[in-house]
Amino acid sequence: MDHLDQLEAQSVFILREAFNKIDRMAMLWSLGKDSNVMIWLARKAFFGHVPFPVMHIDTHRKFPEMYAFRDWAVREWNLKLILEDCPPVEEVDPSLPPAARSAARKTLGLKNAIRKHALTGIIAGIRRDEEAIRAKERVFSPRGDAGQWDFRDQPPEFWDFFNTDLPPGTHLRIHPLLHWTELDIWLYTKREGIPVIDLYFAKNGKRYRSLGDKDITNPVPSTASTLDEIIAELKATRTPERAGRAMDHETEDAFERLRADGYM
Repeated sequence: MDHLDQLEAQSVFILREAFNKIDRMAMLWSLGKDSNVMIWLARKAFFGHVPFPVMHIDTHRKFPEMYAFRDWAVREWNLKLILEDCPPVEEVDPSLPPAARSAARKTLGLKNAIRKHALTGIIAGIRRDEEAIRAKERVFSPRGDAGQWDFRDQPPEFWDFFNTDLPPGTHLRIHPLLHWTELDIWLYTKREGIPVIDLYFAKNGKRYRSLGDKDITNPVPSTASTLDEIIAELKATRTPERAGRAMDHETEDAFERLRADGYM
């Protein structure tokens, strides 16, 4: 097995283990490169069919290309889609800086959706290499009754043994891409021929490396207009993946506060 085969096999194992152990589960779908790979892996894990719903927590501030991709993929991949809205920014902690406060709407929307659908498992496409606080995550990560994450007290995971016993009112976050890197995502996307949103390809000297809300996400300088060029660029660049996210340029603890409170 090569490197991508090993990554795929581990992710497929995680998805099957979660489906076997968790009663009510949904997969978060941000419409970006990572969650699209995650859906692709789920289709492989379950022989072309995703047996749980995919859930988009919609801020109504995504790029038009992202909504068009969502509508296409639901039809093409026969997905069961749960759409949930985010509350207005006025309901978010006013002590957060502006971009983090806007992003925190998704945390509240997710908490509401978990209660509404009585979910005990949420599959999310985060990776350890994407942001420093995410490096502390576990593959099966317990969350408190209000979605809180105690990053100082995470359960050990030895020999792919995942703890799925939870007290009532809590839920698990499952992270099948935690061991992947940004470069892995693009190498796998190329190998598998996974459809890609056009915003990731450079136009007029810029492209998006990470997709979020259009009012708090910016393109970065780049001439990479093909998958091969993106892969070559990532092998050489030192620019952080989230350099275009306004939230990552605010106060040092903003992302940590969001994650501790239940942010994806």
